[in-house]
Amino acid sequence: MNYKFLIMLSPFIAFNTNCTSRQKVDTAVVTSNDVQKRSKIKKVEITEQTRGTNRLITFTPGSVTTTENGNVSVDVLSAVAWGNIIKQAELIDLDKIALWQSPSEGRFGDRALASTVSITVDGKAYQSSSFDSGRPPKELENLYRELFKEIKAQ
Repeated sequence: MNYKFLIMLSPFIAFNTNCTSRQKVDTAVVTSNDVQKRSKIKKVEITEQTRGTNRLITFTPGSVTTTENGNVSVDVLSAVAWGNIIKQAELIDLDKIALWQSPSEGRFGDRALASTVSITVDGKAYQSSSFDSGRPPKELENLYRELFKEIKAQ
């Protein structure tokens, strides 16, 4: 009797196991897409320039566009990477971003590229004050590091 019962239940157990693993995969996909849908941040940009260099790096969901002295390249940005950027950007007080002071002034004598970070939320761009490339204001350090981690990964 017990064998008949186990044989009868085995297809249901096997089918239920497959559905459970599939649900876990689908949940991970929904979670990464959900981050993109919930965030109001649509774009994060880094501008770096000096007399001979003009560089614009734009991060959007799914892509990183780099324009350097007129040459454009587009790379894929994963949903996880975009989520990490968004997490750091959401910690920033956008109303104060333009007020933060740079810790150094090398950009005034061409010792460093003059850089700014711009965050676009619902069509409105919030731009930081100018700072030396590689030396952002302390309030922007975590976002800046996350952005350059993605640039180096490309």
